[in-house]
Amino acid sequence: MNKLKVAIALGSTCSGCDVAILDLNEKILNLVEVADIVYWPTAMDFKIKDLEAFKSGDIDVGIYHGTVRTSTHEHTAHLLRERSKAVLSFGACACFGGIPGLCNLSTKNEVFRTVYQDTASTVNPDFVTPQTEVKVGKFDLTLPELKDEGKALRDVIDVDYYLPGCPPTVMLREKLIPILKLVQGGELPPKGTVIASDKTLCDECEMKKENKSISKIVRTHEMIPTPGICLLEQGLICMGPATRGGCGTPCIKALVPCRGCMGPTAEVKDQGAKMISAIASILGVSEEKDLSAEDVAKLIDGIKDPVGTFYRFTLPVALINKKVGVK
Repeated sequence: MNKLKVAIALGSTCSGCDVAILDLNEKILNLVEVADIVYWPTAMDFKIKDLEAFKSGDIDVGIYHGTVRTSTHEHTAHLLRERSKAVLSFGACACFGGIPGLCNLSTKNEVFRTVYQDTASTVNPDFVTPQTEVKVGKFDLTLPELKDEGKALRDVIDVDYYLPGCPPTVMLREKLIPILKLVQGGELPPKGTVIASDKTLCDECEMKKENKSISKIVRTHEMIPTPGICLLEQGLICMGPATRGGCGTPCIKALVPCRGCMGPTAEVKDQGAKMISAIASILGVSEEKDLSAEDVAKLIDGIKDPVGTFYRFTLPVALINKKVGVK
């Protein structure tokens, strides 16, 4: 049976997803049994011309991780789509925009003003900013164009499959190998398949849940959680009610609240809105009729950085997905 040709391309990323693939340890041998990695610029000296050299459909599975933020990212994504029979969105950044997608809270010009003009150590009276093309002597130098917003891969190209997480956990990555074997045998999974659970993380969490009301929000540095008890019921914002399961709850088992990197389930349109609804249904409920407007405001004030909390990984695919400002 012929080996699959797999290409791994990237956008705006910390490359944690690359490390996650390497972190298969000895099981990476199972991966190379079924697939030849024909493009992986993070791990080997590949250039974009190597991806361009493939013909349409030459690559069996294209894997893309990272947020799409620059013209180079867009070009790479379109190339990968055109050269690949199937494309897998790998990791939270590619699936939902991820943490780099919080760039949508600022416009490109605001970023440039902060970095190239307003910082105390910057002397730039003519407000010179990065140019996509400039001639220096006899050389024509180029830079990718920074786009106004970060996007999830599905908002740029057609995506066949999704494997979320920041980065995808070992148990999720290991599921990729048998799926590649199915593809090798000509059995493609249904388009749109998410390699994860259909349940919420709360449904799979083993922590004991019994109290449906909390009196205040507590930040992680303000307490040491009690093991075995639901972290949300201890006042910590845990995104489990609004997050897809399947990761194995490694964070919660270490008493670290879920931050939502698996994204929403298929039934949830907006992860942040779902979580805000969940918080509103339990925060201060037992004393609700006695609370003044000031008391309610004080309760809500316990939620610091609401956008960064509820949309940490999913802002680009949220209903309200960016800040609109003066260009």
